[in-house]
Parts: sequence; C-alpha cells; structure tokens
Amino acid sequence: MALTSPVEEHPYSHLIDTLKDGNKFFSPQKLNDPRYDQLPLSIRVLLEAAIRNCDGFYTKEEDVQNILDWQQQQNRAEVPFSPARVLLQDFTGIPAMVDLAAMRDAVAKHGVDPSLVNPKCPTDLIVDHSLQIDYSKCAIQNAPNPGGGDGPNQSQGPSRSTPSRRGSQCGGQRGSCSKAACSDSPASSGRPAASVQQIENTPLLCPFHLQPVSETETALKNQEMELIRNKERLQFFKWCSKAFKNVNMVPPDIGAVHQMNLEYLSRVVQVTDGFIYPDSVVGTDSHTTMINGLGILGWGVGGIESEAVMLGQPVSLTLPQVVGCKLVGSINPLTTSIDIVLGITKHLRQAGIAGKFVEFFGPGVSQLSAPDRTTIANMCPEYNATVSFFPVDQVTLKHFKKTNFTQEKLELLESYMKAVKLFRIYEDPSEDPQYSEVIEINLSSIMPYVSGPKRPQDRVAVSSMKEDFQSCLDEKVGFKGFHIAKEKQDTRVPFLHCGQEYQLSHGSVVIAAVISCTNNCNPSVMLTAGLLAKKAVEAGLVVKPYIRTSLAPGSGMVTHYLNTSGVLPYFSQLGFEVIGYGCATCVGNTAPLPEAVVDVIKQGDLVACGVLSGNRHFEGRLCDCVRANYLASPPLVVAYALAGTVGIDFEKEPLGVTSEGKEVYLCDIWPTREEVQQTEEDRVISSIFKDLRGRMEKGNMLWNNIECPDSVVFPWDHKSTYIRSPSFFSKLSIEVPPPQSIESAHVLLFLGNKVTTDHISPAGSIARVSAAAKYLLSKRLTPREFNSYGARRGNDAVMTRGTFASIKLQNRFIGKPGPKTLHIPSGQTLDVFEAADRYQRDGIPLIILAGKDYGSGNSRDWVAKGPYLLGVRAVIAESFEKLHKNQLVGMGIIPLQFLPGENADSLELSGKERFTITLPDSLSPRQQLTVKTSQEKSFFVTALFDTEKDVIFFRHGGLLRYVARTLL
Repeated sequence: MALTSPVEEHPYSHLIDTLKDGNKFFSPQKLNDPRYDQLPLSIRVLLEAAIRNCDGFYTKEEDVQNILDWQQQQNRAEVPFSPARVLLQDFTGIPAMVDLAAMRDAVAKHGVDPSLVNPKCPTDLIVDHSLQIDYSKCAIQNAPNPGGGDGPNQSQGPSRSTPSRRGSQCGGQRGSCSKAACSDSPASSGRPAASVQQIENTPLLCPFHLQPVSETETALKNQEMELIRNKERLQFFKWCSKAFKNVNMVPPDIGAVHQMNLEYLSRVVQVTDGFIYPDSVVGTDSHTTMINGLGILGWGVGGIESEAVMLGQPVSLTLPQVVGCKLVGSINPLTTSIDIVLGITKHLRQAGIAGKFVEFFGPGVSQLSAPDRTTIANMCPEYNATVSFFPVDQVTLKHFKKTNFTQEKLELLESYMKAVKLFRIYEDPSEDPQYSEVIEINLSSIMPYVSGPKRPQDRVAVSSMKEDFQSCLDEKVGFKGFHIAKEKQDTRVPFLHCGQEYQLSHGSVVIAAVISCTNNCNPSVMLTAGLLAKKAVEAGLVVKPYIRTSLAPGSGMVTHYLNTSGVLPYFSQLGFEVIGYGCATCVGNTAPLPEAVVDVIKQGDLVACGVLSGNRHFEGRLCDCVRANYLASPPLVVAYALAGTVGIDFEKEPLGVTSEGKEVYLCDIWPTREEVQQTEEDRVISSIFKDLRGRMEKGNMLWNNIECPDSVVFPWDHKSTYIRSPSFFSKLSIEVPPPQSIESAHVLLFLGNKVTTDHISPAGSIARVSAAAKYLLSKRLTPREFNSYGARRGNDAVMTRGTFASIKLQNRFIGKPGPKTLHIPSGQTLDVFEAADRYQRDGIPLIILAGKDYGSGNSRDWVAKGPYLLGVRAVIAESFEKLHKNQLVGMGIIPLQFLPGENADSLELSGKERFTITLPDSLSPRQQLTVKTSQEKSFFVTALFDTEKDVIFFRHGGLLRYVARTLL
C-alpha cells in the first residue's frame, strides 16, 4: 500500500511532494539531512518504505531515524521493511497457499469470518516448477509417464545421425514431426547440413522439412502431461485465484518465475492511490535477487516469512552493512555473462560478505546491459549476500524501452527516480555514496570458467578443465574428489545404443541441458549458444544420441528470439529440442537415462557428467548415477555435448571429426562478440515482449478448462495425495503458552558440515523404497504416479516422510550416505521418519546435532516445517545459513549455536546422550543457554534469535500461529 494511515495523520505528511503529472510521493530530500546523500541507494529504498509505511506500530519514527543514521546503526538496529509485492513459485507457493487455506479453517472454528484471511500485500504466483521432461528431442522417446519414473518398454529412439525409414511429416499431429522417422533430413539424406541455412526466420519451422509448425510436439506433450500429473494441485491453485483477494496467478507453461518477474511483473516504480513509490519484492526463492539487476530491491525469504508479508507484516531485518562492489576495466570479447557472474561470485564469496547488501558502482557497470546485471544479481545467494543491487541508470531505461514501457511511463520512472536520488550516472564518481567497505573487480581479468563438479562456488578455468577433472578422480571423496583408483581411471566400457556401439569412460557427458532462466536469461548468452550450434551443424558435427539433451527456455520470449534469429533449428538438429517452459533439470526432473547408459555407469563405477546452464548442481541432483555436474554457459554446454566428455582441452583437442575426416576445434566455430551483438540488436526487439504479453492474455487452454470449487473455505478431499490440511494450527489457543524447556531429548540425526536444503527436504523424484513411497503405495498409487516431492509440497504427510530422505545424507550414526538413522532406545537402523514417529509416540522430544553451514542452499519452507512435524525442537550447529535459521525460528524450532571454537567433537559428544535445554521465561535475542546431557556434561550455546520479534514468534510456536492469533 502507498499509505498505511490517512495523509493528515501521517507523521511524515510534510515530506509529500508532487511530480509534474500530479502523482504524489514522499521525498526524503525534504528531510534536509545531509546523511541522505551519503546513503547507499539500496538503503535509500529501505528509508522511503519506512517513511511511507510509518504507522507507529509495525514501523515507527525511531525506525526511520535508525535507517537515516545507517552509518552508525548498521549491524545494530533492527528495522522493518514492507515490500511492494510478494513473488511465489508453485513448489514453495503451494504450501504457503495451503497454510492460508488451513488458517481460514482455524479462524472459522473460533467464530471469525474466514474471508478475512487474504493477502494484504499483492501476491504473484507463477506455476512453473511442475514441468517434467517426459518427451525430448522431437522424437517421442518415452511413453507417457504420470509418475515421472521409468515407464514400461521405454524406447530411447534411434541415433540422431542414423538413417531410418520414411515416417510422419510436418503437419501431422499438432503440426509437428518426428526427426528420427525422417529419411530426407540433412543428416540422413547425404545433403550437407549447411542446407538448413535456407530456412525462414518466422514462423517456427521444422529444420528437417522446412515447413511451418505451430509449436513443437515436444513442448505441447510435456505441457499436457504436466496438467494431467498435477491436476489436483492446479485445481487448488485455480481455487486460490478465485477465493483470495490480491492474488495474481500465472498459469503453467507461460514462463519460469524469475523470467516472468523480469519480463512481465517488474515495474521499477509502483503507483497506488495517486502515490508513486519504488517497486520492491520478496519471493519464496533465494534467486529472487535477480530483480536487483533492474534497480528493484528484492530478496528471497522462506515460505512462512512470505506468508507474514502477504498478511501485512513487514520483513524484519538487522540494518545491513553495504559492500560497494566497484567494477573497472573492459570485458574480454570471449567472456560471457556466466563467466562474469562466476568470477564475481568467487571473488565476493572469498571476501566474506554473508548477510550483507552488495551494491555495484564504478565505470565498469555501464558496460553491462540490463540482462548482464540480472545475470550477476541472480547468483547473489551463492556468495551469501542478501541483495546484489544495481541502481537504475540510462541502460535500465533503455532496457525498459525495449520491453514496451510507454514513453509516458518511462518519463514518470525517470523523473521520480531522479527526484528521490535513486538514479545513477556510474561514470560520475561524485555520485558515489559511502559504503561499509569497497571491493574492486577488474572485468578484464575474468576469463571463461565452469563451476563444479559438486558446488557452484568451485570454479574451474575452461583451459584447465581436463587437468582439474583428473585431479578430482585422484582426490579423496569430498567437495571435489571421487577417489577413483589409478588403475581404474582409464576404464572404458562399450555398450550398444540403437544398434550402434559406443564407449563411456570417466568424464563422459550423459546430460547436457541448455537452460535460459536465472543466470542465463541474457539473450546474448543464448544467442552465442545458438550461433555455435549453427556453425557446428554447418561444420558437420553431431552430438552422440545417448546424451540426454534438452533446451528449456525461461519463457516463450526466449523461444521467440531464438527462432527469429534463425538458430532454433540448429539447436534441434543437435538434439537440444525445446521441452517446455518451467524448471526441469535443475530440480531433478530429468527424464531417465537410457538403461544401457545407466548399466554401463554402474558396471564401470564411472564418474559420468552432466553439464547445464542452470544454477544448482549438487551431487546426485540431476540423476542418481551422475556424480559430476558442471554449471557452464549455454555455448559451453553445447561444446561439451559435442565433445562428449569434460576431459578435453579445447585449445589442443578437436571437438569432433567430420564425415570427411576433418578435425573441428572450438575456436573454428565459436561466434565472435560482434556477431552475437549484431544478432541481438537485429533480432531481440520489443516484439518478443509483446509475444509474452499475448501469451499471458491468452493463457493456457488446458488451464482455462480446469474446474475448481466455488467456496470461501477449501473443501479438502481426504483422499487427495496432493493437497491436505496441515496440522500447524491444531490445538490453537488464543492465549500464548509460556516457553517449555526441552527435557531429555534424543538426537534424531548427527550431521556434519554443509548440510544443504536438498539434504533436508529433497525436491526431486520420490525413491521407491522411501517412507514417502510407502505412504503413497498405501494410498494405492503406483510408482509411476508418485511424481516428485516438489509437486507434493501441499501434502504434509508426504513432505514429513520426505524430510531428510536424501540419498546423499551423511548421518554419523550410520557411517554411509542414505536417509537412515539410529533409533537409540532400540538400537535399530530405521528410515528417519519411522524413527521420529517412534520417538513421538513415546513422547520423546528430538534435537539435531550438526556442523558448519547447516541449511545452505535455496529456500524451502519444508526444510523447517518437516523437522517441526518430525518432533524436532532444536538444532545445535556450529553455524547456520541465515535464511534457514530464520525459517527454523518461524516454525518454533530453536537454532542453537555452539560457542566459538566448540563443536560436537571438541565436547566429546557421541550423539547417543539425552539432552536437556532449559528455557527461561524471559528469553532474549542472542541469549546463552545451558545444555546438560545424561552423561553429566554441560555446555553453553547461543540462541540465535536476532530480534525481539524472533522471540515473539518462537513463544507463539512459530510465525503461522502468531499470525492466526493476531486475527483472533
């Protein structure tokens, strides 16, 4: 809202000013305080929001003064921030909406009108995380499989380059063709591949028949399967869009959440009730920071925090330090945006800026386009900063002119941003504000890199990739090592695929995914990949047919500019077929690899590789049998797919050999920066944004036809395995109970360092032998119908059983990876859920012991909700990821930190003791508490409540119960 109280009662009404067009705004300039001009621009956004929303309750005049006095109050004062909107994607959005639906039930039981439960803050929910790759590479390779597992008699399709009998032509079902069934394609007819150059740019053409098609069969069939598989969830979403006020629902297959936020939802400025103010957002995904690249302040929060904002609560944060990142130097012509982002990521991670704001300045910023900036801002969570902010400048305005902002809107944007000094001229050092510290990065020093094989922060220079992978084979098992015996490192295992013999070895690429959302949304990066594919086809190169290739555009806009630039057919010919719009490979929704490939990997104990241009690649995330995964720019994904291995030196070894025996090197086909820029200027025009808006207005036919209930409270279907009313509000009393000490608790899990959110709450497929699988089987579902954990986040029974169900979980009680733990009273090894269930039935509270960086990774509220429903009361760790720590507090679980220099080992804890943690009635932030064990040991821990509001949430039993009580 623009105002939280009438103008005449507002404590800062004297700061209201008016623009030439008549829009009013709060002008911090009228404070006549010289400190304002010295504030970082990101802090100025916080200040404006505090002034505008000052109501004496959630936001006080003291908060405004603390922000204005940022130089002295940073890292000290707690301040509120009320963002302009909330952004949800369906994986994390569905539990938020389920909780609101359950809250309607809870308040109704106390006689309160349930229709009062609505988001007060405008909320956008993008349904984009449901997509799975059932079909790929134009030829339909997999039988329809609603469960996402192995379907019966799956065929992997013939080789891309193997001739086969004439089959269906373009203009068949949905106007598409089957590449593998064509005998007159360039690859099978003997015609040179370069003949594909004769295609027209528009409309979309089949690269093998040169005839128009309306949309690829691949994408349409994946969309159809998505809607079939997720019908219950989508019905619930549609009910939400009708039942709740202030909710905007973006249907499936329109675009990925971050891409939609950039292209469709971003405003830079908002206008409400005649008042203009900066656009800002919090989202249920850690990569919400991508929007910072457009000068819009935003960051990721947990689902329960976002629910509080939706219900009118401000975000509470300790006034942050702001690191000024000064960019100087010129960009190397061969360096892509992904190279720049990984270079900056590593530099900032080494600088130790966890929990701080980063704001970019310096003459180098002007060289970065708006997509470049959003690419850099996307990786903000990887160096643990809260935001990565690029203030608005002329480049930003030029970008929005491309996106069909009207001239009137552009003039309004510019005049307002200049009036409140939120507009930058980066070349003018006199405008530079004061920062907590300054880090300088020379852009000319950044060269092409990839990241992996297990973590995004482990960068590898492309020129050193072959040697680095070899060292990974040698090293002990860890963040980079696989510990393969010397005598087995040259293992080569032959196998047959579609009647032809191939070989796999360590380093062989079996998954190659070109993804254009988040860190690769930049058109220049995708165009580089497309032009590389074009030159590869023209040179006669092919990708081996057993490699699981896919092209997942972040939105229809990307497909549009790839098509209009003429490169899409070349992607297709190499096997990179558009599989649909949404998150797939990054969240583990890759279609199963060919059985022959899986068998060979297991037979040779091979370290097979996946290469993707996404942002997540933890070990086993893409596929259980693929141990090494690398993040790379889209053109390098294509290059490694062509090479078939990561064990290659591009400077000295050829990508491949043509049918004529000619060796082709990467430098022979890599497009120049000038080629890419010219193509982008000629093809990436405002029409692509018109296309997106057209898709939004038209919607999705299958979505439009979905029926949903018409009621104030949701009619829960007790037979549903997707949507269940959670038990968070059971026994909700109006009175706040006093804190209860934790008496004689057992340790559920004894964990080490770097436990990620993937370990705590997996998002991928549901293993057939897991506790969640047993539950679904009891509901008479077949394994093919299991779907994924992400898709079933609206079912607390599935998600509780899926908590700590990762096959990579390292529990010191067990000594080997897997979702098992020791039930200490019986001495039995059980599934984590089964052990927790036994403890709860016996009335025994639970805690978790962990090492450093507990809860690192992207935000998911089930990483806190799941442990809460398992009966976990506290987590004692050496350190926590800040976002996850906040999520634990929001669910009423105490995050306790060992004192500096202490850990479970130094305290000689076996984990088999029973633990008592006494909680005083007067809890306070950062209070030290005493932990006593059944072995008569005692030690101190710090309760990581950062603010008084954290303590209040904990006393209420979590944020959800606090919000419900405020309504009662």
